[in-house]
Amino acid sequence: MDLVLLPAHEQTRLVRVGEVSAAELLDACMAQVERHNEAVNAVVTLNERAHDDARAIDEALARGEDPGPLLALPVGVKDVTDTAGIRTTYGSKLYADHVPEEDALVVRRFRDAGAVILGKTNTPEFAAGANTSNEVFGATRNPWNLERSAGGSTGGGAAALATGMISLAHGTDLGGSLRIPASFCGVVGLRPTAGLIPTYPAGYLWDDLHVTGIMARASADVALSLHALSGPSPLSPMTSPLQRGGIQSMLAEADLFQRRFAYCPDVAGSGIDTSVESRCREVVEMLREWDVDVDEIELDLGYCRDAFLALRAYGLVAHLFDGLDRIDDYGPNLSANLKAGLAVTMRELGAAEAARRRARQEMLALFERYAVILTPCTAVSPFPVEQNYPEAVAGRPMETYVDWIAPTFVLSLPGLPVASVPVGLDDEGLPVGLQIVAPPFRETRALAIAGGIEAERSIGTPALLALDGEDPTP
Repeated sequence: MDLVLLPAHEQTRLVRVGEVSAAELLDACMAQVERHNEAVNAVVTLNERAHDDARAIDEALARGEDPGPLLALPVGVKDVTDTAGIRTTYGSKLYADHVPEEDALVVRRFRDAGAVILGKTNTPEFAAGANTSNEVFGATRNPWNLERSAGGSTGGGAAALATGMISLAHGTDLGGSLRIPASFCGVVGLRPTAGLIPTYPAGYLWDDLHVTGIMARASADVALSLHALSGPSPLSPMTSPLQRGGIQSMLAEADLFQRRFAYCPDVAGSGIDTSVESRCREVVEMLREWDVDVDEIELDLGYCRDAFLALRAYGLVAHLFDGLDRIDDYGPNLSANLKAGLAVTMRELGAAEAARRRARQEMLALFERYAVILTPCTAVSPFPVEQNYPEAVAGRPMETYVDWIAPTFVLSLPGLPVASVPVGLDDEGLPVGLQIVAPPFRETRALAIAGGIEAERSIGTPALLALDGEDPTP
C-alpha cells in the first residue's frame, strides 16, 4: 500500500526507524494534495512553514532526540481552530483573510507531540452544518463519489484523510461533526468525553456539548492521538480524566469480545435507510459468528430532538456572542441559526437539560448489562453535494432540517464517548459507518471494538484513488 494510505502509527514507525524521513512523508502527502485537492476541495490553506517543520524533525532525530509520539505525522486542522501564521477563516466570508497570532491549545499539543501541521481543512461557516460548504471556499466533495457530500462539519478533514492528504484530522463534534463525515468518507471518527481534549480558545468556555476530537484511517491512530492530546489545562474549565497508554490501553480491552453487546437499529426513532441499516446488521451477525452475545434492543431517544435544538441554539449564541451585532452579515444558514437561538426560552432550556438527564440515565442503566451499544451512524447515505441536507429519511419527509443527523445528535446529549467505524459499502458503493457507544470515560473501549471490526470489514480506498491508478488494496 502507498505510504500516504498507511495507518498513522505505521507511518510514524517508519520515520522513527529511519526508513522514511519526516520530509519524505510530508512530500508524499503534499503530492496527494496537488493530485486530488482540486477535485475534492478538502484542504483550503496550506502551512507555508510545513517543510521547515518537517526538516526540523529530521534534524532532531539525527541528534538522537525524540520529537514525540505523533512523530512527523502531517495533520489537517479544521478551519474553525486557530493556527499561528496560517489563515483561519472559520468558513466565514467575514474572516476570509484572518491570520491568528497564536495557536489554539490543541494545535500546540500537536506540535509538542511531533506532528507537522500540513494545513487547514474545510468546514461550514463556524461549523454550523452537516454538509461541508461555505461562501469562502465552496463545497467539499466525497472522494468515493464526487457528486456526493463528504458530510460535516469536519468534512474537509475526512475527505483529506480518505485520499491520503493527511495522516490525522483534527475536528470538532457538536451533533455528529466528527462521526458523520467519518461515516460518509470511510474513516474512523471519535467523539470523546467533553474536556478530554480541551477546547481553547472558545467563545463559550463551559460548553460540554461541543467537543474537540480526532479522525484517522485506523482506530489505533485515534488512540495514539488521544494519548498525546488529552489532559487538563488551566486555560479550559472543562476537564476529563487523562487518557493513558494510547494504543496499549486499546489493546488491553481485547477481552471485550467475550462480553455482551447491544444493538439498536434506530436510536432516534427517525428512520434509517435500508441500505445503511443492512450493512450495520451484517456486523451484528459477524459478531455473533465470533460467539459474541449481541442483543437487539429497543431504545428510542427521539425525545432528545427538541432538547438538542435548544441547546445547540444556545451554544451558537454563546460562542458567537461578541459578534451578534453582525448577525445579518453571516451566511444565511448561520444567521438563521443564531436568530433561532435568540428566540429560545428559559423553559425550553430547562426542558432540554431534563431530557438530557433522562437520556444519560437510560444509557447508564444499559451499561449495567452491556459492554457497548451499537447503532447506525447516519440515517442516510451520502446525498448530492449541492443539497444542504437530504429531503427525506427512509422515504419519509423530514420534520426539521436536522432530522437526518438525529442518530448522532441524540448520542451527543448523554456526554458519552462514541466512535464511528466503517463497516461496508451501501448499494451504491458508498461507505457506511457504525456507532459504538461506550460507558463514561471508556474511549479506548469504543476504539478496541472499532479496531476488531475494521480488521474484518475493510472497505478499501475511494473510487477517486482507484481511477488515478493508486493501489485500491484494503
